[in-house]
Amino acid sequence: MLGQLVPRSSGVLLHPTSLPGPFGIGDLGPAAYQWVDALAEASQSWWQVLPLGPTGYGDSPYQSLSTFAGNTNLVSPELLVDEDLALSGDEDGCFLINGDSIRYSDVIPRKRRLVQQAWERFTAGHGSPVLHEEFNLFREQEASWLDSFALFLALKEEHAGKPWWEWPERLAIRDERGLEAIRQEVQPEVELHRFGQFLFFRQWQSLRAYARRKGIRIIGDLPIYVAEDSADVWSNSELFTQGEDRRPKLIAGVPPDYFSATGQLWGNPIYDWDRHFQTGYRWWIDRVKAALRLVDVIRFDHFRGIESFWAVPFGSATAENGTWLPGPGAALLSAIENALGSLPIIAEDLGVITPEVDTLRERFGLPGMRILQFAFGGAVESRFLPHRFSPNLVVYTGTHDNDTTAGWAEKLMESERDQFCRYAPSACTDAVRSLLRLAWSSVADLAIAPIQDLLGLGSLARLNTPGQSRGNWEWRMNEKALSKGQWQSWLAEMTETYERRKG
Repeated sequence: MLGQLVPRSSGVLLHPTSLPGPFGIGDLGPAAYQWVDALAEASQSWWQVLPLGPTGYGDSPYQSLSTFAGNTNLVSPELLVDEDLALSGDEDGCFLINGDSIRYSDVIPRKRRLVQQAWERFTAGHGSPVLHEEFNLFREQEASWLDSFALFLALKEEHAGKPWWEWPERLAIRDERGLEAIRQEVQPEVELHRFGQFLFFRQWQSLRAYARRKGIRIIGDLPIYVAEDSADVWSNSELFTQGEDRRPKLIAGVPPDYFSATGQLWGNPIYDWDRHFQTGYRWWIDRVKAALRLVDVIRFDHFRGIESFWAVPFGSATAENGTWLPGPGAALLSAIENALGSLPIIAEDLGVITPEVDTLRERFGLPGMRILQFAFGGAVESRFLPHRFSPNLVVYTGTHDNDTTAGWAEKLMESERDQFCRYAPSACTDAVRSLLRLAWSSVADLAIAPIQDLLGLGSLARLNTPGQSRGNWEWRMNEKALSKGQWQSWLAEMTETYERRKG
């Protein structure tokens, strides 16, 4: 249970890409350390992030090129200067206008060039001897996933970014003789990608250690599925259901719900759960273990897919014509628990939830999630009303998939607004802070709010709209939000009032 980790606490949801800074995208440099300071000043105990892997299709952190790797777009140019891996002028090529949105088409090549320049300096002898020793150790310790991931990226670049199933057959099926023939050709790029991962993990672990010293723990996010065009599927194809053409027979999604009238068609390949069972769920154990080296607690995205999952025929235009199939259930969770000794997991139990899903979550003592917006607007469910909460829950005003609370409140129908005001009279004058106060005052062990709600921002600050393929994951916070007293004092006072204060 979460309460056993940190009894009655609170935190803020902010993905690192949304941090301010001069390089077009949030990174792991000075602004990230200022953010941790701001959380500490606000008496918070938790920082929640989205998946930290390298993004693929649509720049979504939920469509990563690897479930084990890190996003090198987060590498800080300023920290590279500190490590003597860049000169004070080298990062100029990364400078972009610090606007309120990310232009990935600009950011990605600039960060790629930055890592290349750092690698060239590193191989020329720059950086401390300790740094070189740590890189060699990193290569050895992470070889189980790092080698295949680095080769995957090098081959992807060699084939103009095409997905792996469009590569020559000898490479797509990982024929060893075919791979050996090209491995030497792309070896310089393989080493470069290994080094990029080293930079990410080194900078992230430094930031995480700083957060711990400030009393801040981190909640990460583990999507149940992985992207089809990923090193995970390419190097472990036997763990997924595929046709003779190497394309999925079935793809993942969810049926119509309060997020989307036609459901969500994610497109991820479905696991061959029988094969995972035969291996003792080794890949899953390694995956969770790797995630817990980066964060303290995992939000298991789409937990209900462990009990049963929505499978849609490959090629479908929407997720409406799928079917429910049984998942691994307790067998998977027991295998992970037996291997790791505990399950520091938050179960994302939103959408169509059956008694079987609740029973599975409760059997392992995993806290579920409650979204307050769903209590008063849209497809209202009574389980989201605070007076129905139990302690072993995490309550959110909204998540990365919701509109901001200010934007949500503006769109409420009159009947929904009336219900909200009856439940919380202060909502008539300040809907955002009223919903925040409902979260913090509830009996749920943990309360989390997106930073957009603490800043009172409207729909333009929304991070993701499910079912919309463009315009997502681009929002960035204004640097003024890191200044003292912007929102921290009010949050600290509310956190103390409702006995969520750390320490």
